[in-house]
Amino acid sequence: MKKVFCAALAATLMLTGCSQTAQNQISETQKTDSTTASQTTVGGELTPISSTIAITEASNGENTAVTSAVPKYVFLFIGDGMSYPQFQATADYLGAMGMDEDEYFMAQPSLDDNEGAVLDGPSALNFMNFSAEGTAVTYDSNSFAPDSASTATSISTGHKTYSGSINVDETATVSYETITEKVHDQLGMKVGIISSVNLNHATPAAFYAHQASRNDYYEIGLELVDSGFEYFAGGGLKKTTGSDGDQENLYDLAAAAGYTVVNTQADAEAVTDGPVIIIDENLSDSDAMEYEIDRTDDMWSLADYVEKGIEVLDNDNGFFMMCEGGKIDWACHANDAASTISDTVALADAVQVAIDFAEEHPDETLILVTGDHETGGLTIGFAGTDYDTYLTLLNRQKISFQKYDDEYISAYKENGTSFEDVLKDIEDLFGLKTSGDESDKPVLTEYELGLLQTAYEKSINDTDTDMAEQQEYAAYGTYNPLSVTITHILNNKSGVSFSSYSHTGLPVAVFADGVGAESFDGYYDSTDIYEKMASLLGIE
Repeated sequence: MKKVFCAALAATLMLTGCSQTAQNQISETQKTDSTTASQTTVGGELTPISSTIAITEASNGENTAVTSAVPKYVFLFIGDGMSYPQFQATADYLGAMGMDEDEYFMAQPSLDDNEGAVLDGPSALNFMNFSAEGTAVTYDSNSFAPDSASTATSISTGHKTYSGSINVDETATVSYETITEKVHDQLGMKVGIISSVNLNHATPAAFYAHQASRNDYYEIGLELVDSGFEYFAGGGLKKTTGSDGDQENLYDLAAAAGYTVVNTQADAEAVTDGPVIIIDENLSDSDAMEYEIDRTDDMWSLADYVEKGIEVLDNDNGFFMMCEGGKIDWACHANDAASTISDTVALADAVQVAIDFAEEHPDETLILVTGDHETGGLTIGFAGTDYDTYLTLLNRQKISFQKYDDEYISAYKENGTSFEDVLKDIEDLFGLKTSGDESDKPVLTEYELGLLQTAYEKSINDTDTDMAEQQEYAAYGTYNPLSVTITHILNNKSGVSFSSYSHTGLPVAVFADGVGAESFDGYYDSTDIYEKMASLLGIE
């Protein structure tokens, strides 16, 4: 796996100024009158106010004004599918990579003599050291293992709904106004929406759209155009001419509505203001951005889009930016641990841009990092490795499962590539070998070779596996049998495993730093993320 060393990963780079909270906050029981609006209207225009004014009665009977800062700049980072296992596995992997591999392997508990080797421990991602940390329960109106549409609805509106629905109630007859719509309309804040997957996919859509089905991509795209938000960036729009291909192109509609539509990096670099829609130049699967493990240095990262977003959005009234690391979820669905870790690091890189911005605006910025749900049932630990982990083995993986599918398996089918030649590619791209020293961890066992042979025959020659239907689904899910078998074997040799190809009911972490961060401490429902943001911003 491509090594990523970024400032976002070290605890020493933690923001200090941003983590300071307002000093003169008063409790509700002390208030006799207050105004919660962070703006006032002067001459018909919204004029920013940097603080809330609360009126208290002093002991001498006189009213005293006490100021309590409210965030002018809000960054909400959502790692789609990211719960505790995803960021902890990433931190553990980075910690292991910081050690000499021989010493790391020597520290394993299965050895009778560790020869003095000691595990250094995890290397925390930047947001793991934020000043406040809460836990949010993610269930929706019909599942304890919810989907992205409903969980993003909880975060953006404070309401539960059915899986698959976006910002509407369970009857699909009532629409909910999102926090981004409210800050845009009530406070005059500019709004930016960034995603490494499609901009009309469920999570980004939950900040501007209202649809009974997340699959109504064209209708969601129409709402994107109508939103008036100043900055959209990342993956391409799905179904740009409708499900039947007979509708006016969404990009043309956006241009007619006043958006600058950009789809090259050169043009993106020249953008200085909005409204703008920037589509990544190097789209891959389903018109999403590349997996971080496949991204080359000349391609824009999620962090680049956050940096450009700040440039476009910064203004006297402030801004609200939502940035989704969507391919964490896609990698977990496919049970690709190495790609999961790479995209979690990419999200931390994006968070670092916000941290750097907050250092310049320490009394005005709130940064939140959370997930919408957990995906894949990722576990640090595997039955076959007992208490041992060999996480550095994941570094042998050079490409994502998707790139392997697109560039290699398709060629195998076309060319009738032999199993022996396929094994050579597997060694080169994933580090799994057919021979080597007995202590060489990446060497495949006879059992593992058998799994690969069966998967190869199923993938390339469509040969029956002789498995029961349920057994075959457990082995492959809906993914290519060969690629998912490769990642399963590498995962398990590394000491990690997945229990699902879908979502799970694990709660998610909520990390907060900056103005009002302490509000996000505790254990609560994901709808409370909205309530806490709304309360801090003073919106109705």
